[in-house]
Amino acid sequence: MQEREKIMTELLSPAGNFEKMKAAFLYGADAVYLAAKRFGMRAAADNFTMEELSEAAKYAHERGKKIYLTMNTLPREYEYDDLADFIRELAALPHKVDAAIVADVGVFALLRKLYPELELHISTQAGIVSSADCRFWYEQGAKRVVLAREVSLDEIKQIRKNIPEDMEIETFVHGSMCVSFSGRCLLSNNLVGRDANRGACAQPCRWNYTIREEKRPDMPLTLEEEREGTYIMSSKDMCMVEHMNELIEAGITSFKIEGRMKSAYYTAVVTNAYRAAIDGYMEKGAEFALAPAWLQELDSVSHMEY
Repeated sequence: MQEREKIMTELLSPAGNFEKMKAAFLYGADAVYLAAKRFGMRAAADNFTMEELSEAAKYAHERGKKIYLTMNTLPREYEYDDLADFIRELAALPHKVDAAIVADVGVFALLRKLYPELELHISTQAGIVSSADCRFWYEQGAKRVVLAREVSLDEIKQIRKNIPEDMEIETFVHGSMCVSFSGRCLLSNNLVGRDANRGACAQPCRWNYTIREEKRPDMPLTLEEEREGTYIMSSKDMCMVEHMNELIEAGITSFKIEGRMKSAYYTAVVTNAYRAAIDGYMEKGAEFALAPAWLQELDSVSHMEY
């Protein structure tokens, strides 16, 4: 186990708009991730204009916090001229974001070309599940990888041992999960023409479904039933707050909370609970036990079953 005083940890919270960003910082986030009006994976969130991005960076830096910009869509051929203009605007902002989160190799390459000084993090959508993946991205110039949610704790420990010491690992610890591997999903586009990989997911994995036998179309059958309905693809929400000691000891740098579409209240409550868990472990180590009240707090906000 690493000595606690030498462990670097970051609590990373979602910021769907300026109000949510303020809530995240007020309740203990070290950094937030957010999107501009283009090229982010939550097109339905309020998101930030370029002017607001600069204001957000200024606000964060005055408080010793960081801003990470999600640029993790998978742009099509016709979008690259617009993407290049976007990157040039980003580089020219008076107050600059601290890093960009990228999923697509083409986007990564264009950022390296047009904005080489910007720190780059590789999104969970890249499906990174091994130290070989990590080292590849490190050699291309990435500072951090967001590991796929499919990676186990034991695998994270092994990855940490086999990558450069100054390479950072980020993992999700709380919030919604995706039906598809690392979030790359085609279901939304197929059903309603909204491309999940370009920020417009309709979340069809959260819809109710029935099946019908070919010769009995008037006899629909439910597949899995709960009081609220039938959800055959929707996963439970992640909640790792009781396991923060194990995750910190595994060598994870940044702990990420999902939820840019959730409320400012949600952001505040969840951030506060994970701040308490991280700080409690860093202060007391193995003697720390999370108070039941924090779990009650997490139960009080909007979520699917943990």
